[in-house]
Amino acid sequence: MEQLSQAWMMLKLGGWIILPLSLLAIIALAIMLEKAFVFWRFARLSKDLSNLIDTYGFKWEDLEKILSGLDQRHYYRRFFDVVIANRHQPSWWTESRAADEAQLIETALAKRLWALETIVTAAPLLGLVGTVVGMMRAFQVIGSDGIVNPTAVTGGVAEALIATVVGLVIALVALFGFNYFSRLQAQTMDEMERLGTRLIDHIRLDQQEETHEVA
Repeated sequence: MEQLSQAWMMLKLGGWIILPLSLLAIIALAIMLEKAFVFWRFARLSKDLSNLIDTYGFKWEDLEKILSGLDQRHYYRRFFDVVIANRHQPSWWTESRAADEAQLIETALAKRLWALETIVTAAPLLGLVGTVVGMMRAFQVIGSDGIVNPTAVTGGVAEALIATVVGLVIALVALFGFNYFSRLQAQTMDEMERLGTRLIDHIRLDQQEETHEVA
């Protein structure tokens, strides 16, 4: 409790700039929690699904059975459902529909990441504003009263330093979050593209077999 009290006192010394910095911290935390939930709930690829598609010789009914166990909002289910729904069409048509769906999924996964990227830049700049304001307060006291009130001087310096530190900490956390979720997004899309290629290959094989049977 004593440490929390000291931390709170230090934040209060940071001046008014702590308020917008706190708002940025809350926004960054909310975005990262939301992204963590989305990737955990709607973008995880089960080993059963991955292994089934990698066999090439799977039955479409088996794939549909696994997909039926996923939430309809699950990104892999959305993507594979589009491929399955168009598997009797020419392969170029199926690839086009799958690419369109993948683009929509990528856009959904990237949603609000721009805000994290903005916070990475904005937080240190706001901290710098607090630094300048705090140093101005310290110099004003020195200029008008000399060193009569050293507490006022140290208060201005403390405001400057605390604002800088808080801004940098928020930016670092947001940077790690942005890089982590951007990496997850890239990995998800790469895996989706790889498995999508497997499905298209399977469709081509099915169509070749149907052509041979007709011939």
